[in-house]
Amino acid sequence: MSHPHPCSFFALAWALCAAALAPQALAQAGYPERPVKVIVALPAGGSADMIARMVTQKMAADLGQPFVVDNKAGASGQIGTPLVAKAAPDGYTLMVSPASFLTTNKSIFKTLPYDPQADFVPITKLVNQPMVLVVKDAQKFPDVAAVLAGARAAPGRLTYASSGDGSPQHLAALMFSTRTGARMLHVPYKGGAPAINDTLSGQVDMLFAVLPEALPHIQSGKLHPVALMGPKRSPLLPGVPTMAESGVAQVELSAWVGLLAPAGTPQPILDKLQRAAHAALAGDTATRLAANGMEVAPGTGEQLKDSIAQEIRVHSELVKAAGLTPQ
Repeated sequence: MSHPHPCSFFALAWALCAAALAPQALAQAGYPERPVKVIVALPAGGSADMIARMVTQKMAADLGQPFVVDNKAGASGQIGTPLVAKAAPDGYTLMVSPASFLTTNKSIFKTLPYDPQADFVPITKLVNQPMVLVVKDAQKFPDVAAVLAGARAAPGRLTYASSGDGSPQHLAALMFSTRTGARMLHVPYKGGAPAINDTLSGQVDMLFAVLPEALPHIQSGKLHPVALMGPKRSPLLPGVPTMAESGVAQVELSAWVGLLAPAGTPQPILDKLQRAAHAALAGDTATRLAANGMEVAPGTGEQLKDSIAQEIRVHSELVKAAGLTPQ
């Protein structure tokens, strides 16, 4: 009785494997073959939403399929973000997210309906958005020294707005308070727009704002920029000093925005999306974003993964130092 040659088993196994993998490989090669949904867990009209629309419009033209931005706002990102965590890892559901949903939320909330590190694979950072301390009353608070004097004269009386617990505005204020010892009262709002409106009307004393959201009001003279929370001055506000120049060290924060996919998305799809996103951030997009106070920050998925891990650590220390109890 003749036995089949052992090699023929391997050949058969290899053929079966190849047949099983072929449709998947073809699907990846032909990706995208239908519209791609991009979830933004914030209301339409904010800076993250603007970035998502600007970048994905270019990606759609490049990749030949519509990219549809879907706003799922509320609960500090806890409504929209889990939808991406639970989505099929096939490249047809993506997320454009602000840093805070992936970093600060981990320290601010006791439990989250998603794991910022295990449930997503970062594709690329899109932009850095500098933070700026703004006030309505420029005479009372012309500079950082005046803000600190006011806070020390009446601890807990000066108020600052934010777009919610754990938001970049909240974290920036915590960083400022922790580094300077200035005690101030946090007034959280349900988004950047109402926080800015109440700063404009004088309901609150100040706001550590994301520059793109404050810029129109600074340019119109309705808000006074006290200091920038970045390593360097903004070309749009050359006369506004940094916190370091104002005598406050280690108060630097960027409210970056990134593009991510569900964990397990095949590498060829991630590579294709990264190339398209980087191409979308070049040329006139970079110019338009810069005019709105944002700097394009294309990088690798690995770099963004490292940033997330590092910021989770730093933000958790800040939240502990501020004595905040997770909600």
